[in-house]
Amino acid sequence: MEMVTYTVRPGNTLYAIAQFFGTTVKKIAEANGLSCPYTIYPGQQLVLPIDQIKSPRYYVVRPGDTIVSIADRYGLELENILALNNLEDPNIIYPGQILRLTK
Repeated sequence: MEMVTYTVRPGNTLYAIAQFFGTTVKKIAEANGLSCPYTIYPGQQLVLPIDQIKSPRYYVVRPGDTIVSIADRYGLELENILALNNLEDPNIIYPGQILRLTK
C-alpha cells in the first residue's frame, strides 16, 4: 500500500476523495486520525492510503517520468491523460503530482 499526500480543495468531501483515489473513507480517516463526522477543510493535507495496483485511475508521478512513458506503461492515449488532468503542455509534470488516468 502506498501513502500519498493530498491537499483538500474547496468543495471536496472525504467520500469524493476516497472514490477518486479508489480507497475508503474509513482508511483515510484512520490514516489521518479523523473522527466522525470527518470534517475536512480546504488546504488541509491528508495522507491517502492507496493500493496502486487495484486503482489504475490515478498515478503518482515519480522522478524521471514523462506523460509519454506513463501513457505507454498503462496503454493509454497521451491526449486522454492531458485532457483528464487539464494539462496543456505534456512536458510539464513534477514528482509527487497525482495524475488521473481514467474517468
